[in-house]
Amino acid sequence: MNKIIGIALLVAGVILLYFGWEAYNSAASQATEMMTGQPTDNSMWFLIAGAVAVIIGLFGLIRGK
Repeated sequence: MNKIIGIALLVAGVILLYFGWEAYNSAASQATEMMTGQPTDNSMWFLIAGAVAVIIGLFGLIRGK
C-alpha cells in the first residue's frame, strides 16, 4: 500500500512541477517578474508543492514495505 501512495505522490509531484514550470514561463509571470523581480506566487507554490510531493513519493517508494 505504501508503494501505491508513493507512486501516486510521485506522479502528482511531476504533474505539479510541469504546471509550475509552465506558469513560471507564462507571459503574466514574466511581466510580473520584470516589474517586481519575483515570479508569481501561483507558479512558486506549484513548484514547491511539486518538489515536496516528488521527494515524499521517492521516499515512499524507496522505504516502502
